[in-house]
Amino acid sequence: MMQCAIYKSERKADTYLYIEQADNFDRVPTTLLDKLGSLKPVLHLELSAQRKLIGADVIVVMQQLIAQGYYLQLPPGKRADTALHTLPPL
Repeated sequence: MMQCAIYKSERKADTYLYIEQADNFDRVPTTLLDKLGSLKPVLHLELSAQRKLIGADVIVVMQQLIAQGYYLQLPPGKRADTALHTLPPL
């Protein structure tokens, strides 16, 4: 199990940023934060393989949090490189 804080982008509709600890954006690239604009805290939760998430695979989220410190959830049908213009796919 692992803790997770979720933030909603005020600039990009239906775009959510998952991070390991609330208000700790140290491992999130500055370019990504700039593109997301203001972030509004939405939820703090505990992740486990048994937990279901809406719009994201919990295993992928957990892997990304461990590997890079964040997970970016985009609107259905969007890819990171097109939704955020010039950012490579995650």
